Amino acid sequence: MRKIPENIDAIFCRRMKNAGIAFALQQEYRKWLRFYLDFCSKYYLAPNDRATPEQFMQKLTEKGQPVEKQKQAFQSVKVYLDIVANELKQEEKQNVRDVIDLTTTDAGKEAAGWSTVFSSLKDAIRLRNYSKKTFKTYASWINRFAWFVKSKNPEEVVIDDVKQFLTDLAVNRNVAATTQNQAFNALLFLFRHIFGRPDDFDVKSGVVRAKSKKYIPVVLSREEVDQIISKMRQPYSLVVKLLYGCGLRLFEALNLRVQCLDFSENIVTVHDGKGLKDRTLPLPMTVLTELHAHIEQLRVLHNADLDQNFLGVFMPNSADRKFRNQARDFSWQWLFPAKALTLVPEEGGYRRYHLHETHVQKAIRSAVLRCQLTKRATAHTFRHSFASHLLQANYDIRTIQKMLGHTDVRTTMIYTNTVRSRTLKEQKSPLDF
Repeated sequence: MRKIPENIDAIFCRRMKNAGIAFALQQEYRKWLRFYLDFCSKYYLAPNDRATPEQFMQKLTEKGQPVEKQKQAFQSVKVYLDIVANELKQEEKQNVRDVIDLTTTDAGKEAAGWSTVFSSLKDAIRLRNYSKKTFKTYASWINRFAWFVKSKNPEEVVIDDVKQFLTDLAVNRNVAATTQNQAFNALLFLFRHIFGRPDDFDVKSGVVRAKSKKYIPVVLSREEVDQIISKMRQPYSLVVKLLYGCGLRLFEALNLRVQCLDFSENIVTVHDGKGLKDRTLPLPMTVLTELHAHIEQLRVLHNADLDQNFLGVFMPNSADRKFRNQARDFSWQWLFPAKALTLVPEEGGYRRYHLHETHVQKAIRSAVLRCQLTKRATAHTFRHSFASHLLQANYDIRTIQKMLGHTDVRTTMIYTNTVRSRTLKEQKSPLDF
């Protein structure tokens, strides 16, 4: 965990002592400040950025921290920001830059120029409306690349450095081909959109490519799917039913809002799926009653939130500014809301986020262990099973492609390896059928 800079720590402790806070509680506040600085370092965020405390509080909610602990964390961050904004400017102007610039890696050995790279990366990702996961993935690979070139000045980085890095991944790290391709895409983005040197990125030769293996996904039988669901409690069992019944990705299921369900047509609309694509899918008839009951439970929760004068749910992109007060509207509420509200320091109130994906993953893992299955099953396994079972039922591959949201049918064709072929091999004229 990142240490608090000595000058900051001294002022921080002095303020708590003057406020009459007990020594034991002072250590709790210091611990939260260290968590905050560590969070900023891990996700390449500037601690004095207006949006950073909000993201930190959201992360605490996702981790299941109680409200009292969140209040302690909020107070610690608030005091820290006040110190940076006021006293340090007067007492140690020269050291302010070193204190507040925490956008370097955990090892703290990146050159100052790479801080600007990560800041530019964040802006470039936002400009193209890419997901937060894409930013974290790209930032992680660029971080590893900066470490590999020993924090060479970004302006001095050449294509040979990229070739050596990609080769090192394949030869010394023994990464999979997909992992090497992920690193390639991150560095391509770096050269194209951050460095502004797309023509320099030529790695057609001089790179050892990791061997690609034909991946055949794990598929559960229908009996195994039912067995796992029977071992789960709400709302996790309903999430899994939609994962399997609609072929959703986990983040697609958790990002569903009440308005995504159309019971008159019995369809669910997936907004901003992978590649920011929308699609509609038929709702499984067997879960309609359960979904209706779940909606009524959401109404009760929503009314309780309104009684607490909460700010509403977190809205996509800038929708909160575009649709004023819609965050409190029931149609915008999450289909699978988080158990606790998230404190938003900048707004001085609480908002609700959706159920965190790690909670669903843990519930699935626990159910699989209790079922004592011989197969390795994850949240994505239910999507694989959805496609395979449709193919086994002789559904057209193009129909399955559309339901899965695949751009290329070749991606969908992988499921032809998960079911036994029923094609007749005997040569015969169709006139004799």
